[in-house]
Amino acid sequence: MLSKKVKLGIMPESERSHALTYGSRFTAEAVPKYEIPDESMPANVAYQIVHDELNLDGNPALNLASFVTTWMEPEAEKLMVETLGKNYIDQDEYPQTTEIQNRCVNMLAHLYHAPETHTAVGTGTVGSSEAIHLAGLALKWNWRKRRRAEGKPADKPNLVMGHNVQVCWEKFARYFEVEPRYVPLSPIRYVLGVKEALEMVDENTIAVVGILGSTYTGEYEPIEELNDALVSLNEKTGWDVPIHVDAASGGFVAPFSSPNLQWDFRLPLIRSINVSGHKYGLVHPGVGWVIWRSEAELPEELIFHVNYLGGDQPTFNLNFSRGAHQIIAQYYNLLRLGREGYSRIMNNLQLNARYITERLQETGQFDMLSKQGELPVVTFALKDTGRLTVFDLSGQLRQRGWIVPAYTMAPNAQDIAVLRVVVREGFSRDMADMLLADIFRIVANSQKAPPAESQPAAAEKTRGVC
Repeated sequence: MLSKKVKLGIMPESERSHALTYGSRFTAEAVPKYEIPDESMPANVAYQIVHDELNLDGNPALNLASFVTTWMEPEAEKLMVETLGKNYIDQDEYPQTTEIQNRCVNMLAHLYHAPETHTAVGTGTVGSSEAIHLAGLALKWNWRKRRRAEGKPADKPNLVMGHNVQVCWEKFARYFEVEPRYVPLSPIRYVLGVKEALEMVDENTIAVVGILGSTYTGEYEPIEELNDALVSLNEKTGWDVPIHVDAASGGFVAPFSSPNLQWDFRLPLIRSINVSGHKYGLVHPGVGWVIWRSEAELPEELIFHVNYLGGDQPTFNLNFSRGAHQIIAQYYNLLRLGREGYSRIMNNLQLNARYITERLQETGQFDMLSKQGELPVVTFALKDTGRLTVFDLSGQLRQRGWIVPAYTMAPNAQDIAVLRVVVREGFSRDMADMLLADIFRIVANSQKAPPAESQPAAAEKTRGVC
């Protein structure tokens, strides 16, 4: 996020400093918040200041808004602490860390069925946002190269995607001057429609994006259907429009809970895939991966070779320096869990999501928008919003510590307002029961109140009462 410099001259003194009350003579003096202190302080005091402020953050274990991992095994965290000082980019200095990244790329390429007839390539990233930028750049460069080889203009690239894409796709389109073409949703379709998408494709389309797990509902987009339809369109027109799969959330779910689902390099038009290791890859933030079907899909012009750190080091990243510890943690998980472990965890998350869904459905008070068996996400709307809206429910759950986001769907389904529960590792059946109990209690209490349209009059009677 962006941060702005505050104007200290107009800020009350009470807001400019930490006013501490610890049993320490040092803390008798106020500590500035927005300026570097003139003097140093003891480590334990600095720790306590920061530690206490962070108490105001939400509890990660109760944060059901985020797909990001909030719990790892102690052994994994120990490895991360041991490697905090390692810079991922220093390949010559930390050759085994580089080898571990190479192994992770190979494991994911095999997991996503990269063809043995090609040499798949990939790289670790800070998260799926960076991975998407890298994949998008490769798609744009390849499209431009094809256009120039055909003697055609290459100045109006576009990208076709559902209106439910994550904001990083909007960033890519704006930052790298690609026209975004958004397939609108509908009140009965919350992901990309294949027919609607193909109507937006033309010779300037660098790719169509398929999402393996929409952030709105957890639903998988029909990637196999999209592939088949686009194959036919390419054959008819002579174009070569590929598909990129945004598997940020589903790339560590579908291979283990739906292994027969066709969405990856088994489909011929899938040229690249991104996945977030810090989501269902079960690693603390931030680590992501991007894998290309073959070396031919990653233009050599985008790869930089540096030698000032020792030896030739090919790199294709937006970042340069970054910590190596998340990559180490990803390798730990892949070794530790294996296919059997990931499958067990993902299937257990699916069971918990199904349990929450069924309990909500039993009441008859909610409409379910998520689909079982895809991402372990529960998205639901209130049938009766006369006394309680999803925003009210979200706010009252926050008072109990639960962070459950309420939001409207993307165009053209923006009239639908929903709540979403992301089921992650660490969210037990017992916690699910406690969440459900709070939801049911809040809804029951709301039914005792007058309808929303008569609430202002009731509020008028209590105005001025302390």
